[in-house]
Amino acid sequence: MTGRLDGKVAFITGAARGQGRAHALAMAREGADIVAVDICADIASNPYPLATPDDLGETERAVKELGRRVHTRVADVRERSALRETLDSALADLGRLDIVVANAGILPMAMGSPDPQHFVDATDVDLVGVLNTVAVSLPHLSDGSSIVITGSTAGMMPGNADSPEMGPGGAGYAWSKKTLMEYAEQMAIHLAPRFIRVNVVHPTNVNTHLLHNDGIYGVFRPDLVAEGKKPTREDADLAFTYFQAMPIPYVEPEDIANLAVFLASDDSRYITGQQIRVDAGSYLKFPNGPGQ
Repeated sequence: MTGRLDGKVAFITGAARGQGRAHALAMAREGADIVAVDICADIASNPYPLATPDDLGETERAVKELGRRVHTRVADVRERSALRETLDSALADLGRLDIVVANAGILPMAMGSPDPQHFVDATDVDLVGVLNTVAVSLPHLSDGSSIVITGSTAGMMPGNADSPEMGPGGAGYAWSKKTLMEYAEQMAIHLAPRFIRVNVVHPTNVNTHLLHNDGIYGVFRPDLVAEGKKPTREDADLAFTYFQAMPIPYVEPEDIANLAVFLASDDSRYITGQQIRVDAGSYLKFPNGPGQ
């Protein structure tokens, strides 16, 4: 433990598994205490199961094993009042807030017939959920704090939100991530007098449940779907690898967490309003989107 985050408290959404858990553990290793929240329930439009209470319990166990304090709560980022109550309760014990990781997200695409509700659910979680997370955190943030938002290269590539194969849910995801870019830049300006930084991390494919499900496999291998076949993970890995400039199918959650630790630490004290890719060169390979 190098202690880059000693004495700090981090509030992390979507913390039960995947990138959220990676953030919690990476920051705990660096000395931070953790407030970890997750919906721990499925959303009907989402084509893969979301985290469970047991997943959140595992995050709690792992943080405690690192010797840090942790408050875990089941909370839905779409509900601002519930999120506020959750954070207020945790901070009554922990006493301060220095880091916010607005990470919770879903990708409700590839669910058969297009349904506008999929767009609504995606934007409610991926966009409104971030706005809610930041809003309830602001009254508690110390000067010099850091807000890290999970974006996506999908939001950086022109036309992704309008691509018909994305469906309403995929379009909502891409549009939300794109909108968050401007939101973060605005917040960075308004919080700069207090030396609070706001940055967005844009991953490529990440080795999580959001990527590994039958719906996404079908999106990446439409050729097999057209032949009446059900793509497997091995089938999709070929397309995943093609998507990156570096010959890998995806990055790991820890790769994203390593950057978030830097952005949360005082080492990045003057870095704000930035859009930072962790993408193995995917944006450079496809600046206009896959196949363009």
